[in-house]
Amino acid sequence: MQQQLQQGLAKAGLALSPSQQQQLLDYVGLLDKWNKAYNLTSVRRPEDMVVKHILDSLVVSPHLEGERFIDVGTGPGLPGIPLAIANPDKQFTLLDSLGKRIRFIRQVLHELGIDNVTPVQSRVEAFIPETGFDGVLSRAFASMNDMVSWCHHLPHARGLFYALKGQVDQQELDALPTDCSVTDIKALKVPGLEGARHLVILRAKINE
Repeated sequence: MQQQLQQGLAKAGLALSPSQQQQLLDYVGLLDKWNKAYNLTSVRRPEDMVVKHILDSLVVSPHLEGERFIDVGTGPGLPGIPLAIANPDKQFTLLDSLGKRIRFIRQVLHELGIDNVTPVQSRVEAFIPETGFDGVLSRAFASMNDMVSWCHHLPHARGLFYALKGQVDQQELDALPTDCSVTDIKALKVPGLEGARHLVILRAKINE
């Protein structure tokens, strides 16, 4: 898996230190261990987790603008934990409504010594941040319309939404609120992953 991760990072043009790479592999190990009892992800093989969870999360990293991010519907910490490991200078809040997922994330932070992540167990509409975030990340929402509608209170006035998608559906883009604009659509190449991946970057004027 170490070689698989190193090759994937190289193909994606991502440079991480040996200690960061080890943290990512240790995270996969914990996810595999806990998954047997708590069913945190449908991906069963650790080798597949490296591609479908780790590399799939990390390819977003070069596109992040700002210092404070929230990962909504983070599940077992995706994409938040890989991004936090890759960006120790940025702060990440990981939000999920299920206690078992947040307990797992707390264990990961403890065992791996990650100190730039704040786990929060809450429904998204009930979580009111003290200050708005630079970016709202999610790969959990069925539609971008849902993401913007449910999370409109999370970014500050110039904050961005980062929606991790497979294919980009024009109907989905057309269904976005009129006060929401697409600032960019990035085609992402995930080494070892078949199928399209895109990052849709949005700005909502709701908060201005």
